Amino acid sequence: MSGCGHRNGEAYAANLDRMVSGDVYRITEQIEGKTRQPSRLKHRKPEEFRETPMPWIVRESLFKFERDHGVSPDGYLLRTQRAPHWAHTTLEHQWTAAKKKAGITRKLTAYSMHHFFASNCLSQGIPITDVAEWMGHKNINMTFKIYRHLMPASIGRAARILNDGL
Repeated sequence: MSGCGHRNGEAYAANLDRMVSGDVYRITEQIEGKTRQPSRLKHRKPEEFRETPMPWIVRESLFKFERDHGVSPDGYLLRTQRAPHWAHTTLEHQWTAAKKKAGITRKLTAYSMHHFFASNCLSQGIPITDVAEWMGHKNINMTFKIYRHLMPASIGRAARILNDGL
């Protein structure tokens, strides 16, 4: 989620078959948290997908997870002994255990990783249009409303560029 901008349900559907190149992950579905069934992406028509950047560390982490834990017959990484897919309760249990093991006491949710992705991209100057698409926002206004404060100030840069042009 922090590396590719997945929402929780999209992370539950993590699948090695969705790595379409060395640095691109294709999100094609999500797992509905209560029913644990695959469903279409939020704000997308059936069969639509979106692609996100995939840092090499995420790619290697997915391959390591596969080596350590295997995958389902359908290629899904996250499953339980009783269910083919994770649910919100599974994520919450795993997240709480990981925070405790790491000694993290701050109030962080797993969904914070989704925000971490956007914050990192925008603070490094990645265009908001790209970030909005990668995050699956219905329109850029949602991204702008939430993350505008993280975007580097452009007024001074614009003044310098215009000055050079004049």
